[in-house]
Parts: sequence; C-alpha cells; structure tokens
Amino acid sequence: MPPAEPARSVAPTLSPSVASLALVVDDAVAADAEALRRLCRDIHANPELRFEEVKASAWVCELLAARGFAVERGMAGMPTSFAARAGKPGGPSVAILAEYDALPHIGHACGHNLIATGAVGAFLAAAKGAEAAGGEVVLLGTPAEEGGGGKIKMLEAGCFAGLDAAIMFHPFDRDILAHPALASLWVTFTFHGKPAHAAAAPHDGNSALTACMDTFRLVDGQRVHFRDGVRVHGFITNGGQAVNIIPELAACEFGVRAKDGRELERVRAIVERCARGAAMASGVEVEVSSRTGYSAMRNNLTLARRFGDHLASGGRARPTRSRTKWARAAPTWATCRRPCPPSTRTSRSATSERACATSTASRSARGVSAASRRRSTARERSPRRRSSCSSTRSCVGRCAPSSTHRGSGRVSVERRSEVVRSKAM
Repeated sequence: MPPAEPARSVAPTLSPSVASLALVVDDAVAADAEALRRLCRDIHANPELRFEEVKASAWVCELLAARGFAVERGMAGMPTSFAARAGKPGGPSVAILAEYDALPHIGHACGHNLIATGAVGAFLAAAKGAEAAGGEVVLLGTPAEEGGGGKIKMLEAGCFAGLDAAIMFHPFDRDILAHPALASLWVTFTFHGKPAHAAAAPHDGNSALTACMDTFRLVDGQRVHFRDGVRVHGFITNGGQAVNIIPELAACEFGVRAKDGRELERVRAIVERCARGAAMASGVEVEVSSRTGYSAMRNNLTLARRFGDHLASGGRARPTRSRTKWARAAPTWATCRRPCPPSTRTSRSATSERACATSTASRSARGVSAASRRRSTARERSPRRRSSCSSTRSCVGRCAPSSTHRGSGRVSVERRSEVVRSKAM
C-alpha cells in the first residue's frame, strides 16, 4: 500500500504574489474568527423568514461598519438587503453573495446562517488584499432566497451591474465545485364553494375542500407525463372551517421545478389544468395566483475549477465528483471514502471503473472456475499492479465508489471475462 502524500502547502503551487495574498487572507480570517462564530450563532438562534431578516441583516451591517466599511442598505426596495465594497474600482469586480433567511417552522435547516457568515468572513479577508490585487470585492446581502426571489429583484434593480463574477457557497455533506439548480415557481389555488350544514343539508353545498383534494389526485395522475428532473409538491394551506360545515373556502400551494424554463411552463399548465378540472367537477370557483422563482442555474465551471485548484493547493482534499450531467461532461475529483479491492487499482482503461464495482462479486460468482480465481489472485499480488487513485493521486487505497481508478497495467482478458460472466449470472 503506497504511503499517503503529505498535504501540499500554498507557497510551492502559487506564484509569490498570490501566495503572499493568501497569507494575508488567512491572517484576516483568524483575526475575525470569534466575531464570525458569534454572528453565525446569533443568526441561527434567531431565524427570520423571507423579507423579514431584520436582525440578521442588522448584525451583518454592524460588523461591517465596525471594521470600517461603508454599507449601503435597502437596495432594490428591500429593507434587509445591503452592499459593501472594498478594493480598487475599475479593475475586476467580484461579488460574494450572502443569504440569511430561514425556513418556516424548522429555522435554518438549509444553513443560511453558515452562508451569511462564510460570505462576511470571505469579504473581510479578501478586502485586505483586494487593492493590492488590482480589483474590487463586493459583499451583497440578498434577502428572501427561500421562495422570495430577492436576487431577482436586485438583478432587475441593477445591483449586479459592473460585476465580472458572483460567487457563494452552500453547506453540504461533502465538497463539490458546482451544483445545478432547477428552475422553479410557486402556484396557489384558492377554491370558493357554497357552504351548507354537513348533516342537515349537505345536498345544498359545494365543497371547496373536495376540489382542493381532487387537485392533488389529478396532479399525481399526471406525473407519468413529467420529464426526468421535474418536481411537483404541494400542501393544503386551508382545509375548511368546521367539521359540520361543507367547506366554503379551501386553498393549497404547489411548488413546481424543472430543468429549464420551457419544461417549467409546460408542467405549470398541467398543474393549473388539474386545479380547474377539480373545481369544475365540484361546481366551485378557483382563483389562481403564482410567485416567480429562479431560472435554472448555469454554473461557471471555469471559475469552479479554479476554486477547486486553490482548495487543493491549500491542502484540502479535492471535491467529490457530482453525479450530474455537467459533471460527466467536465468531471471534477473524488474524495477518498472506502477501501478498494486490490484488483481495482490496476488500469487506466474504462474497464477498470466497472471492475471496481464488480471485482469482489466476480471472484465469488457462480460459474467461475477455481483455477481462474487463483490466476486472478496471483495477478492481484503482483507488485507491478500497485497504483494510485485519481482522487488525490495518492489515496492509500481508499476511494469513493464513484471515483475513477488509474494505474500502470491493463485489465487482462481473463479478468474481463470474469466480470462479464458475473454480470450474466
């Protein structure tokens, strides 16, 4: 088993100027560490919904002002938005985006307290070296990410004008360089029926709740016609007023997501058709309203790879390979997760990736002769088969199931036949 490669330092892989800026950034983060921890905990302990992030935005702005930065508030007509700038105007301008709204009932389950703190910390650190780098760094506080579209309002108001790039990070259970996001919108249906006493005269009423529930059943029946990647989820926001009354009023809300705007509009029309059909069946009226969400995200993969290079140069393991379409077109790297069978560290060919998942099963598969298994074992013990994983180029024989293995040999014909036979069993 090859020894682990030691973590690389910043200096040998970066130019002297960049390396010196990196040290300035590190020192700045360390200096503000305690203030950032306190900000993160305060936001987490005081969750605020979209457009109502009064405390969170105030705490961020107070910290920025305490560090000597001028803060512009109330951008795009939103009191909880803000912007701060540092560096040299006229050069490259990069925005760091902060989010700080919470989810109803479950608080900061999406980790926006971490997003806000990370953005503030990155801005404070980058501000130390922005002018020396010949550019400008901008911190944008973007309210209402959870269903409010705060960034859309800021975009329409020109808050992103003049920026060369905008970056942010989102908490996850692993490191990845980029992640796709579906186009989205929200549709609300309010059904207006005719009330009646449920026991004495149910025949005189038209149930708004029945139409509301039928909408869900009709939507479920249409899922077979949704393309891959479409997501439609809903819940009842008003289910009636009393058990002995035919409900006069009922309402529900649906979130619709799709990979692109065209499919989003197609699915939206289907969902609305279901609601209108349910209303017609129950003899009630339906009122439709909607909130615009985000367009499908287009990641800047060149910028993402550069971000990954800097992570690796600082000694952090390269991010994991995301199982997405864009990642297959431009793959990233895998983080070591589990021990690999020795036979999987053998080849640069495409066959080796399939062998990783099937090698253990193939050795014990029915129909494979004992002699073949002995030859396979001998090959595995050969010192010429020692190699490393593509995730870190020295992973000590540990790799994620999705990683690609590279080595110095070829998968033999006998070995390939074992894999083929095991799949056929």
